[in-house]
Amino acid sequence: MFDDVAANYDLTNDVLSLGQARLWRREVARAVDARPAQKILDLAAGTATSSQPFARAGAYVVPCDFSIGMLRVGKERHPWMPFTAGDGTRLPFKDETFDAVTISFGLRNIQDTSAALSELYRVTKPGGRVVICEFSQPTWTPFRTVYTEYLMRALPPVARAVSSNPDAYVYLAESIRAWPDQAGLATLLQEAGWSKVAWRNLTGGVVALHRGVRD
Repeated sequence: MFDDVAANYDLTNDVLSLGQARLWRREVARAVDARPAQKILDLAAGTATSSQPFARAGAYVVPCDFSIGMLRVGKERHPWMPFTAGDGTRLPFKDETFDAVTISFGLRNIQDTSAALSELYRVTKPGGRVVICEFSQPTWTPFRTVYTEYLMRALPPVARAVSSNPDAYVYLAESIRAWPDQAGLATLLQEAGWSKVAWRNLTGGVVALHRGVRD
């Protein structure tokens, strides 16, 4: 499915998020706080748009994704980056490899969320950090109602206009509605071993930025 949307993926996200996707990426970059010579895993990196701020900070970034189509498009755009194919529940990296691990809008698409959080923990160095940016639940009830109506009614026709595979975005809308709220994801992080778990709402809770540390 994601192979089919790779070509217009970044454009589609910008349109469907009403331009908020760029703001969210900036907040992720601030939370990860990449430093020169650090090793950063960007899981579900797609075409590696999300990886660029870490690379510009001087970190060694590994964009990893399950979709070969996404990786292929990303490699054409950024041939110097070490794109790696990988399953989020069985990452192809040794224990304690990365100073920071991050995933934006991809955790929701991994079938076993707990396994993915445990794998991210495994490949993170002691003292390292995780940053997760994912769709969540708006905190203001009236806005939450409007938001869910937008997802299910407005997203598919807009996707038909700008995406190479609009059916994929129907699935995405449904998966967002079924996803745990902020506290629910925080609990899953703690159960996977992460400490100092916290979150911050973006765009009124449409998106939440979760963080944790490996002891």
